[in-house]
Amino acid sequence: MTDFPLDCRFQDLSSILEPGRQAKTDKPAILDDAIRVLNQLKAEAQELKETNEKLLEEIKSLKVEKTELREEKLTLKADKEKMEQQSRAVAVPPPRFMPAYPAAYHAAANKMPVFPSYGLMPMWRYLPPAACDTSRDHELRPPAA
Repeated sequence: MTDFPLDCRFQDLSSILEPGRQAKTDKPAILDDAIRVLNQLKAEAQELKETNEKLLEEIKSLKVEKTELREEKLTLKADKEKMEQQSRAVAVPPPRFMPAYPAAYHAAANKMPVFPSYGLMPMWRYLPPAACDTSRDHELRPPAA
């Protein structure tokens, strides 16, 4: 009579090991299944431990990199502020597209003003590179007879 509760426990173990299948009644088969499942769980636990260790190492290296980046950021901020102070100290006139005309080009009283197209700068500087290309002039503009 004492075997009955033990048989029930083996059937419970069998149903837990393979849910959805019919419970086995063979005790050695149930123990083999239990050993197999325990070994699988042990291997999975070992893999998870190794993965955890790798992730912890990666976290450490990322923390070090984060610290280095913070230090570099502070250095760059200090350099930026220093350069801004230096640029404020240098008096630079506001940039202009066209240079100021010399006095010779200003209109005198009762005279028509002279307006050179680009001041004293050569005009080719302001033309697009395609307009300055002379390699196909003989094709595009043949000489007139």
